[in-house]
Amino acid sequence: MQYREVVERDRAEIHILLSSGDRTNILDALLSAAYYDQDWRWSQGLCLEFLRHDDLDVRRMSATCLGPIARVHEQLDLDLVLSELALLKNDPYMGSTVQDALEDIRFLLKFQ
Repeated sequence: MQYREVVERDRAEIHILLSSGDRTNILDALLSAAYYDQDWRWSQGLCLEFLRHDDLDVRRMSATCLGPIARVHEQLDLDLVLSELALLKNDPYMGSTVQDALEDIRFLLKFQ
């Protein structure tokens, strides 16, 4: 994946991008939701939903975006997020991304 500027989008735009089926659009939508949407639960829900997407980059971005949600809002539903990430921890394609996301979340939300 390469660096891209995170563009602030409203929910209508995010929904359009997510439903487009285009990887780049989905990645942009997830990033925008994580960094800019005021409802952390809504953004968290998108990330958890897209952890099961067919595209590996989308799944990885979904896990990664949980960190920015924790940074911006200083909260996540830890029981839910940690249980979902635990399911992917040993996945050979997702394991390192999940581990990075867990480390970010632990650092940002100050838990063991």
